[in-house]
Amino acid sequence: MTTAPPRPDSPYQSYVYAYPHKTAYRPLPERPPLHELWAGEAQHALSLYLHIPFCEVRCGFCNLFTRIGSPEGLTTAYLDALERQATAVRAALDEGARFALAAFGGGTPTYLTAAELERLCDIAERRMGADLRAIPLSVEASPATATADRLEVLAARGTTRLSLGVQSFDDAEARSAVRPQKRSEVEAALGRIRAAGFPVLNIDLIYGIDGQTEASWLRSLDTALAWQPEELYLYPLYVRPLTGLARRGEQESRAAWDARRLALYRAGRDHLLAHGYQQVSMRMFRRAASPQAGAGEYACQTDGMVGLGCGARSYTSQLHYSFDYAVNATEVRGIIDDYVATEDFHRAEVGHRMGGAEPRRRHLVQSLLQAEGLPLADYRARFGGSPAEDFPAELAEFAERGWLDDGDAEFLRLSPEGLAHSDAAGPMLFSPEVRALMAAYEAK
Repeated sequence: MTTAPPRPDSPYQSYVYAYPHKTAYRPLPERPPLHELWAGEAQHALSLYLHIPFCEVRCGFCNLFTRIGSPEGLTTAYLDALERQATAVRAALDEGARFALAAFGGGTPTYLTAAELERLCDIAERRMGADLRAIPLSVEASPATATADRLEVLAARGTTRLSLGVQSFDDAEARSAVRPQKRSEVEAALGRIRAAGFPVLNIDLIYGIDGQTEASWLRSLDTALAWQPEELYLYPLYVRPLTGLARRGEQESRAAWDARRLALYRAGRDHLLAHGYQQVSMRMFRRAASPQAGAGEYACQTDGMVGLGCGARSYTSQLHYSFDYAVNATEVRGIIDDYVATEDFHRAEVGHRMGGAEPRRRHLVQSLLQAEGLPLADYRARFGGSPAEDFPAELAEFAERGWLDDGDAEFLRLSPEGLAHSDAAGPMLFSPEVRALMAAYEAK
């Protein structure tokens, strides 16, 4: 079940937000019918994700599946396809299937007009049966598209969490990251968001931008803190293939950049802890007084994710599936056009089978990267045995590096140093099969 993990030469290998990564997915030659995939699956507390693959601009660091702008009629055609897909997916689920939480992501969901956002909510509610006013609903937005009319729709339809991608309050840093925005525009958007009354505001910030110093980083944090966000996400900058920053070339040596990012992470972490925030993961910090303080962080460890849209994933216990993935603008446009033209959404097209030890490996990856750690009793109840028995080589390597906290016999938990190295620890837990598939993937 286990082999010696690779020894990374950098603390910044990959942001592990799901396991396995989409680059391990492959076309499914059998194209299994959705009703067969979902038959027998627990469906009393599903998660619903709707993906909107449009943005007004592409930031220099972005390698998400998104298209910049849309020709006349494309967003309408996309919502038409989303509705067709929702109808097919709902028919594949049990009659009594229920949703426990929902999210709209992208891209930028608020790229849609206010009327289109109303329709998006209608698809989630009327086609899928999700009661958006009764469950947590998280929506991503950008400063330029967080307009009063859009926010009014989202607040009225039950959005509990609005996440704003800011990245930096410093105009020079925003330009360096190829993110065309001004601090004045960002703060105006934050004012509109607070006026709309969402219970939870999240602000995304990035560290490691060219020219960013500890002083400028802390100024951005303090500007964010002035808005008293319930949550803050601190992301290390990555430069991925086919992105704008990758085309610009390296600005400093990898070793120097790693050291700077690690120092900025620690400065940001300590600053937020000193201001009453609790660390939930390497990236996420939650204000102690937040309405969600104390709530478990959803990390996709359980199956039952229903994804709609051409960039969304779905998870059953046996298969993770989606549509094709790309970053290159031409490839993305082609995939979106194919999605919009699709009439029959009753089968899974691209995915990864979750056989053998993959479910327990996934559970370990997703749980261990949370600051709370993995309750050993929970692992034993799910899988039998223990992580130490199932993954001795990986955990021995973590212990040797000082990444494990041995202060609680009931939890497997990363130490503060281990949490700081989450982006190296996570990929070290990938199976050899998944690593091989990811290595063989040809970026497009």
